[in-house]
Amino acid sequence: MRSMKLSRAFTLIEPGPVVLVTTHDRGKSNIMTISWTMVLDFTPVFAVATGPWNYSFAAMQKTRECVIAIPTVDLLDRVVGIGTCSGADSDKFAKFKLTAIGGKVVKAPLIAECLANIECKVVDIVAKHNIVVLEALAAHIDPARKEKRTVHAVGDGTFVVDGRKLDRKKMMASKLPAGL
Repeated sequence: MRSMKLSRAFTLIEPGPVVLVTTHDRGKSNIMTISWTMVLDFTPVFAVATGPWNYSFAAMQKTRECVIAIPTVDLLDRVVGIGTCSGADSDKFAKFKLTAIGGKVVKAPLIAECLANIECKVVDIVAKHNIVVLEALAAHIDPARKEKRTVHAVGDGTFVVDGRKLDRKKMMASKLPAGL
């Protein structure tokens, strides 16, 4: 073992997949890239790291809703591009050729090109840690989509792509909460 910079320790523990979060406020839809996400317990409650530096954050604060869209590896260049420009001065749906679809519960749009979309309401904002806690209200998946591999940000401009799945359900069956 060798020492590494403590400031880079976060690259050793990456969270969930990179996601796109959509908002809708004052007649305008927007998309932001979020590379830090997590599931809270075995519930449909999620957390994302964002704050006032992101244009969409104000919309999330005001409307108390958003959509978590889950892109796959074939969308990586668009996902990175979305994260490098601001919705304050560009229509990211048009710029990155993404299709907005109306949700069933929230005004923020789903993204047709993504593998899945989760309509959410904002239930808490932990300002001290720049964390927005979201409760899922509806979830949608495209089972016909061929590409299903998601991407994970390491934190230094590199990404890891999901690989093959390893099934240990029988081994864990007695340890999972009922209904999973």
